[in-house]
Amino acid sequence: MPGKLIRITTVPLSLHKLLSNQLKYISSHYEVVAVSSGGKYLDLVGKDQGVRTKAVDMTRKITPFKDLAALISLCRFLKAEKPLIVHTHTPKAGLLGMIAARIAGVPIRLHTVAGLPLLEAQGPKRRLLEWTEKLTYSCAMHVYPNSYRMKDIMVKNRYCPEFKLKVIGNGSSNGIDTAYFSPEHFSAEQLRSLREKYGLSENDIVLCFVGRMVKDKGIHELIQAFLKLAPQYPALKLLLTGPFEPDLSPVQPEVENAIRNDRNIVWVDYQEDVRPFLAMSNIFVFPSYREGFPNVVMQAGAMGLPSIVTDINGCNEIIEEGKNGMIIPPKDESKLREAIELLIRDEKRRKDMASVSRKMIIDRYDQHLLWSTLLAEYRVLENKYLK
Repeated sequence: MPGKLIRITTVPLSLHKLLSNQLKYISSHYEVVAVSSGGKYLDLVGKDQGVRTKAVDMTRKITPFKDLAALISLCRFLKAEKPLIVHTHTPKAGLLGMIAARIAGVPIRLHTVAGLPLLEAQGPKRRLLEWTEKLTYSCAMHVYPNSYRMKDIMVKNRYCPEFKLKVIGNGSSNGIDTAYFSPEHFSAEQLRSLREKYGLSENDIVLCFVGRMVKDKGIHELIQAFLKLAPQYPALKLLLTGPFEPDLSPVQPEVENAIRNDRNIVWVDYQEDVRPFLAMSNIFVFPSYREGFPNVVMQAGAMGLPSIVTDINGCNEIIEEGKNGMIIPPKDESKLREAIELLIRDEKRRKDMASVSRKMIIDRYDQHLLWSTLLAEYRVLENKYLK
């Protein structure tokens, strides 16, 4: 009988998107159970990945009573299942999952860090989040930051003992399916049709952003920079793909108004498949304040786009300044505007960056390489802890 591996995230969309197809691969070697809050995406994970699922009601907010109920539910579930490995992702699932796994006596307890929201928090909230992160890491036997810069941040701030920390492969939580994310899926005629569908002309220079419409993704700086550039460059358009989060992180009213109403901005809500939007674009822009190892920057690179990203962990590992994109300071609207304008004006530089983007992603982040490296890590830990 294969050993039992339980993977836990706070919300099922993380299982569905951030770990896409990884569970199916691992299930050839372990009995995999996927745990998250319930809903259609958890059902979809079970169906698509061919794994058993378990719904446990967890929230991304600080909700003490719901969190306690979720912890009790996880403890009961893990004691009944008796897994060999529990591997958690996302802050809330990491905290509750690692505590529950330790209480249940799970032999191997692992947590992946794909971002630290606390880095943008201040005052008592930051202190609380730092304490919960440290508690998560204390209950885990090994902790996997998904970028080398993230590891450095964790060591510098003494969040976790360095001996527990390891980056799998070259970084990322799941790598990228470079066969799926490929410009070869779209003919010139398809791209013309796509642009026409969204009111974009063949000669437009299209900036693309994919992500949540929230402050921490740099959406305020992006909109401000674009609105200043658009009058100077009539062919410049902005294509935004992703949902608003009015409850968790509302954007400024004037920013939302521009997104919804400016004639040079095209906004579409969350999309299951972002490839068409990347394919019809010329430049990818991602001015985020914090990340773990952003999948969307890898996806854009695999689709052959040059990227403008901020100098934060993950982004500054995927992008090499001047080679496959540009790196700017976070929260700096003027530097963002300058970078966009440079790539608008310098077509040769833009195309040179685009020409190497895909190969760099294939060489470093193809997901089969990451999956095999993670599987090897599981095997090493079995030998280490079960002998």
